[in-house]
Amino acid sequence: MSLRPPTDSNLVKAIEVFVAVVETGQLTAAAQLLGITQSAASQQIATLERLFEAKLLDRTVRPVQLTQAGGLLHRHAVEILNAVEDLSTNMRHSGPNPISVLRIGVLASIATTLTPTLVALAQSEYRVQDVSLWAGLSGDHEALLRTKRADIVITSDPFYDMDGLERHPVLQERYLLVFPVDYDGPRNDLPTILERMPLVRFADSTSVGRQIEQHMRRLKLRAPRVIQADRSSMVTACVASGMGVTFLTPSLLIDGVAEQMPLDVRPMPVAGMTRTITVLARENELGSLPAEIASLAQRVLTEKIRDCIGTVGQEAITPSLQQTDK
Repeated sequence: MSLRPPTDSNLVKAIEVFVAVVETGQLTAAAQLLGITQSAASQQIATLERLFEAKLLDRTVRPVQLTQAGGLLHRHAVEILNAVEDLSTNMRHSGPNPISVLRIGVLASIATTLTPTLVALAQSEYRVQDVSLWAGLSGDHEALLRTKRADIVITSDPFYDMDGLERHPVLQERYLLVFPVDYDGPRNDLPTILERMPLVRFADSTSVGRQIEQHMRRLKLRAPRVIQADRSSMVTACVASGMGVTFLTPSLLIDGVAEQMPLDVRPMPVAGMTRTITVLARENELGSLPAEIASLAQRVLTEKIRDCIGTVGQEAITPSLQQTDK
C-alpha cells in the first residue's frame, strides 16, 4: 500500500482532531474543544481513515472506542503532536530574544486589570516582541491549553487532570454577598433573602455557575427565581439595576465596582465557598516567566481589590504564592 498525504486538508490538523476525539470520547465535544463544527471534525476523521485504509473509531458505543488500528495511530499521533509543538516552541523562542512570541489566556473578569502590566512585563523584562492575549472563561482556557494555542493561562481551574503543566497559585478568594444599594431586607438569612429577591448568578455552563449551584445544594438552599449570565459584568449590572442579589468573589467584582455600579457588598453569612486563581504553563518551556506572572498578578489584583472593594474585599482574599505545584 502506497500512502499519499491528503491534498484537501492538513494532515497535522486531522491528527489533532483525532486525538481530541479520543481524549473527549465524543465527536461533538472534540469539535467544541477545537472550535470547529462537528461536520468538519467528522471529515477530518474520514480523511485519516481513507489515508490509512482502516477504521479508526468504533462510533456505535459511547464514549467512542479505538479500534486496533486506531490505538496504533493514537500512540503515534500523540508523539507527532508533541514533536510539532516542540518545533513550534523552539522556532518561536529562537533568535536574539529567548521568548519572541507569547500567547496568554486571561480570565475575562480580570483581563482589563492585568493586561497592561502583563504586556509591560513581557516586553520590558523578557523582550517579547509579539504578545497575544485572549479573555475568556476557564472552559476557554482548557481548550487553549489542550490545543496548545496558549503558552500561559491565568484561570480559575487548575486542571489537575492535565499532565505536563506547572501551576503557580495566585489567590484564593471567598465569595461575597452582593445586594442592590437600595435593598432594605435581611442580610444574614440566605433563605429569606432568596425568597425576597431573584438570584443573579453565572450560567450553568461556567465553572463559577456550577460551583455556586453545587454549594447551594449542599446547604439545602433553593432559589425560586434565577437570572443567569456568563460574564461577571452582566451579573453585576443586573444586581446594580435592582433585579436581584448575587454571590461573587472580589476579583469578579472589580470591573463592576470600577465602573461605579451601585452595589452593596457584604461577607457571606455562610462559609465554605472559595475560588482560586492560578497561572498555568507547560512545564519547563518559559523559565521563570510563569512564576513572575503569578507574582505580578497577585500584587496587581490585591491592590485593585483593596482600592475598589475596601476592607470587605481585602479580608476575602488570601495570597497563595507560597508553593509552586509542578
